[in-house]
Amino acid sequence: MGGLQYGHLPMLLVPAGPMPSGISNREKNQVRERFAKGEVTHEELLASELLAYHSPGTCTFYGTANSNQLMAEMLGVHLPGASFVNADTPLRDALTKAAASRVAAITHLGSTYTPLAEVISEKAVVNAMVGLLATGGSTNETMHLVAIAKAAGILIDWDDFAKLSAAVPLLVRIYPNGAGDINAFQQAGGMALLIRELLEGGFLHEDVQTVAGPGFSRYVEQPVLAKGKAEWQDGTKQSSDLSVIAALAKPFAPVSGIKVLTGNLGRAIMKISALADGENTCVEAPAMVFHSQQELEQAFKAERMNRDLIAVVRFQGPRANGMPELHKLLTPLAVLMERGYQVGLVTDGRLSGASGKVPFAIHCTPEALAGGLLAKVENGDLIRMDARASLLELKVDAATLAQRQAASPPPESDAPGHALFAPLRRLLSGAEEGASVVFAR
Repeated sequence: MGGLQYGHLPMLLVPAGPMPSGISNREKNQVRERFAKGEVTHEELLASELLAYHSPGTCTFYGTANSNQLMAEMLGVHLPGASFVNADTPLRDALTKAAASRVAAITHLGSTYTPLAEVISEKAVVNAMVGLLATGGSTNETMHLVAIAKAAGILIDWDDFAKLSAAVPLLVRIYPNGAGDINAFQQAGGMALLIRELLEGGFLHEDVQTVAGPGFSRYVEQPVLAKGKAEWQDGTKQSSDLSVIAALAKPFAPVSGIKVLTGNLGRAIMKISALADGENTCVEAPAMVFHSQQELEQAFKAERMNRDLIAVVRFQGPRANGMPELHKLLTPLAVLMERGYQVGLVTDGRLSGASGKVPFAIHCTPEALAGGLLAKVENGDLIRMDARASLLELKVDAATLAQRQAASPPPESDAPGHALFAPLRRLLSGAEEGASVVFAR
């Protein structure tokens, strides 16, 4: 976004790459759930986390970090195949040197001047959306990519994601959408194979400009190490693990992972690619209202959540508190589901691509602090979230809602950073508009 304010300049992104696999993500999350139940100690939890996060590089599950790396390659601002080469390896170092050489070559001093404004085009943005959807990537990208596109003067919204999601097949299953991790994706064929399948299926625009040159077909090649330097060769044409990357002729699902829910509560995003065989995409239950993830944690520990419920966590949107990651919600809600309860989540906050089996309606807009009906929800109100019908509904009659007062937001944090950015938060757009400020030049 910063680079696009100076779109006449070239820019090339150099990804970190993921760390090698440690313990499996499923095993890591099982320990977290057992800790939430009081079945393992803090020391055992810490030992598990150290086995999962054990070296430089992004984490190995398909969360926001790895979704960002995939999306950057789909936009054409990575070198081909650079996204998921492990950090701190000879090939990773060679790719960094190759990136430095290439970005110099695409300046006005080189022979192939390629400003960023020519790379981030409407077709490149569509390619990024398609790649994200076909792999069941992070829901955070429904804001990040909107904001990036807006910085380039391109307007997209959640309806665009929903329309593409209905047309693009799900070709990748990696955690939290499957058992394998991002390294399993790389070993099965990685970006070169994914792009090849999507190009052959007619789901991508080939006629785009990239930092590697014109045409997206360059990205069906993969990097290899040759005499200490990165070279490119034709990528694999078939998946070596069909449980991780499916063939286009036999996808995991005919539609990919994003649903837009709409109703009197506003508009929200639901990720369905992580829900087993489309289960739990419809939940109707009484609301249990919280103003922070810490409140929910306390209610869970006090055994007050052992029932069917839809947790409503509000005042977590861009203007309220800058929309922090609500990662603490996932484990207690997953434990409640394991206990047999019908569980859902509605929030104007955000969760990453790590969100798994819990059905949720997130990024709810307008947020509670900006006049959203979420501010009028009370404990016990019936809520229906239904991905099949694209519905998010507070089942309380309009006359009753008209008489209710909107809840007051919690007191603002006295943390220095929170106060410092208060003026900026008041300028932020809603989640569907990218939760961002784009300053005119």
